[in-house]
Amino acid sequence: MKSLDEALIILNNISDFKTSTKIAKITDACGKITAEAVFSKYSVPMIHLSAMDGFAVKSTDTLFAMESNPVFIKDSKRVNTGNVVPPEYDCVIMVEDTWEENEGFIIRKPATKWQNIRPVGEDIGESEMILSSNHKIRPNDIGALASYGVTEISVKNLSAGIIPTGTELKEPGNNLEPGAVIDSNTIMAGAMLTEAGVSSTRCPIIPDDRDKIRDALNRAVSENDFVLISAGSSAGTKDYTASIIEELGEVFVHGIGIKPGKPAIIGRIDKKPVIGLPGYPLASLTIMREIVYPMIRLYGFETPYMHKIDIELASSLTSPIGTDEFVMMSVGKVGDRFVGIAQSRGSGVQMSAVRANAILRISKEEEGIVAGKTTQASLIVQKSRVENSLLIVGSHDPCIDYLTDMASINNIDIHSAHVGSMGGILALKKKTCHVAPMHLLSDDGGYNISYIKKYLPDKDISLLCVAEREQGIASKTGISLQNLADHSFINRQKGSGTRILLDYMLKKEGIDSSSIKGYDLERTTHLDVSLAVKNDEADSGMCIYSAAKLLGLEFVPVIKERYEIAFYDEMADDKRIKTLIESINSDLFKSKLNKTGGYDTAHTGEMRKV
Repeated sequence: MKSLDEALIILNNISDFKTSTKIAKITDACGKITAEAVFSKYSVPMIHLSAMDGFAVKSTDTLFAMESNPVFIKDSKRVNTGNVVPPEYDCVIMVEDTWEENEGFIIRKPATKWQNIRPVGEDIGESEMILSSNHKIRPNDIGALASYGVTEISVKNLSAGIIPTGTELKEPGNNLEPGAVIDSNTIMAGAMLTEAGVSSTRCPIIPDDRDKIRDALNRAVSENDFVLISAGSSAGTKDYTASIIEELGEVFVHGIGIKPGKPAIIGRIDKKPVIGLPGYPLASLTIMREIVYPMIRLYGFETPYMHKIDIELASSLTSPIGTDEFVMMSVGKVGDRFVGIAQSRGSGVQMSAVRANAILRISKEEEGIVAGKTTQASLIVQKSRVENSLLIVGSHDPCIDYLTDMASINNIDIHSAHVGSMGGILALKKKTCHVAPMHLLSDDGGYNISYIKKYLPDKDISLLCVAEREQGIASKTGISLQNLADHSFINRQKGSGTRILLDYMLKKEGIDSSSIKGYDLERTTHLDVSLAVKNDEADSGMCIYSAAKLLGLEFVPVIKERYEIAFYDEMADDKRIKTLIESINSDLFKSKLNKTGGYDTAHTGEMRKV
């Protein structure tokens, strides 16, 4: 296994990285790379043009004009901006500087030669270079090429063959059987290549058949500049990729000290690079970004630029020594600093990449990064998008998806982390979020205020009611709180409002939690609990009505609770929080909750000061 740095050094030396060229119409050339310098076909302007509305005259006729000696001009030609100046004239006098008289006009100051005239070649001269080679063509370049007589140009032509492998793989579509594995990796890889200006051809899925994979690889190498082959790079009994590349050419790297993405392959066939992508989506994404993109740059192509910023880590991250780990992050600006919240680190969790707006690299020399430390992250969106990001940390509710969609209309990106109500309070205390959703039941039957006073004493906090909602027991057979001990159970994590509520209700009913099979099995969201019940991981679980309804489960109500978001009063004027407040108060949001069911919107939008 090679380190990432070693792998990149090896990659630099496996090919001459030359590209072919093709002729492209300028209307199809945006984003492509020039293969050679491009020169103007003619001068622009091609002839002297007037730069002003006025009169074309001979400068010698104006030599003695002054305030005390007005000069009458009869020999002239009326011109407007952009008109051709007749060759017998060598300057233009603005109409504002003339006074009409008889069949001519009077001037009171002299004109200099070429005054107010755009000379031939002022913009560009005939045969002057417009674009150099290795230039990425932009929309404004296209306009200039058209103006200068260029209709076709020679551009670099870089083509990639993409081979998906795996008997279990299916093409995207509907009516797939449960457990079907969609080939998303090569579709994503093709999109990333397109973004970098590289053309690609994806072949049909190849089953785990050594001869068929070899034939597909041979064909792809013969038709393209480099090849990406997905999956089959690990050590399973049907992982043939490395041995086939070695049979047809050479394998330089099999295994990179990178997480996710360890099983990647760097090889060569007929002097052309062949990159083996891992099967897990985030691992494949990481290799595309950290190996394939650097290779594309060696061909002279540009890849998306990732702006680097300093962030403060919201929670500690551990990482194994000797491995460079890349963590998908949600970053937002809280006060005068950027705060980063780690997304799920599972290599099969594609939504981590969807939800992230930045990437954090933990160096192979580090055992991790502690919470509160300032480190550097690479943005995968524009910085302005990060500055408009709203970090919601705390209790989960499906309605946050509604708010996320509504806020996007105002260009506000909501990033939520489901760490439970207590986790939200601690994040609010450390100011590593903007708002914290919660539903914490006190012994006196009230919600949230006593916890705010205990953990955030002497702080000016507002609580905004999102809705009152029904909590209860989800199951397939109508299990109630009173007979939980007779069935298996899936719980929420410690510190979540639902867990605190369950413990309160069990105590009230005189039920010992140790009698409940599965009490210590945890999930982090209401939907996770419902999914576990639907998929028979447990007979029952406690969640809100809307989560049970979405998955078609039976629901036995236990209590109606108040679900609120907390934020510092000093942030009330922040446009992101104002957008959130306006969304919650909207009739549209209330109608969505009422349509979903399990919510009471009578108090939605009510504000309480703590």
